[in-house]
Amino acid sequence: MPPADNARFLVEASKARSRQARERAEEAIKAAARRNERPTVVGIANAASVSRSWLYTQTDLISAINQLQQRGPGPRRNGRHSASDASLQRRLETALERNRQLRDQLTNLNRKLETAHGEIRRLRSGATRQ
Repeated sequence: MPPADNARFLVEASKARSRQARERAEEAIKAAARRNERPTVVGIANAASVSRSWLYTQTDLISAINQLQQRGPGPRRNGRHSASDASLQRRLETALERNRQLRDQLTNLNRKLETAHGEIRRLRSGATRQ
């Protein structure tokens, strides 16, 4: 008895997987548009559980992603996520203090280096005189 020809079932299953992948990708793009995001191919591929290489073969989906990327910026963060003026001021003061400390440390190290070079020079000149 010859083996059964299951090619028809394999083709149907492949078409179903492709259709499902496309639906997931379309939904991921729509979801990004609803959230007013600027999607990336990687982000859409991850959200839709499809490969980037497959997504790049779908020119209409890539066009839709590119259109969303070209639109204006998304909504700005609201105040509760932004750093307060007092917080920013404190961070600036901390950075300025750290810069002052580093300047002082650099000055001190330069003095030590100059002293060391002078000592080396003195020792070399003394060794050549003998």
